[in-house]
Amino acid sequence: MNPKTSRLAACAIALAILATGSAALAQHPAAANDKPAGTTVTLQGSAAEWIKDPHWRTYYDMTKAAFAQGPAKVDVVGYEQKSFALFRDFGKSMGVPPEHMQDHLKLIPRQIVQIVREDLHVLDSYQNFVDAAFGPM
Repeated sequence: MNPKTSRLAACAIALAILATGSAALAQHPAAANDKPAGTTVTLQGSAAEWIKDPHWRTYYDMTKAAFAQGPAKVDVVGYEQKSFALFRDFGKSMGVPPEHMQDHLKLIPRQIVQIVREDLHVLDSYQNFVDAAFGPM
């Protein structure tokens, strides 16, 4: 397997685990004011559910904008911070404490940057982006 394929596979596996993974990876204690003590909030859901969520379309658009001046000019730290803000909002929309969703997805921005730098065609369409991020469905 070549390095590009290996990284794509690793990111796809990571996102698949995040979207449908084990309860140990996908659950965090609920915030004290949200749920009774001892309950958990699941971050699980099918990848298809996540892909249909408008936050992921926004993430695709945000990624395209980050690469608008070319892969060498991406402000990785800025992109990561914008990603985290979007992830927190996504968590909130799913009833998950925002900081938990950010922590859950914290590696994704830099993985996406690497994937797109290796293959700019990932940004040709939302479907290409989804296939690269989640793996073919």
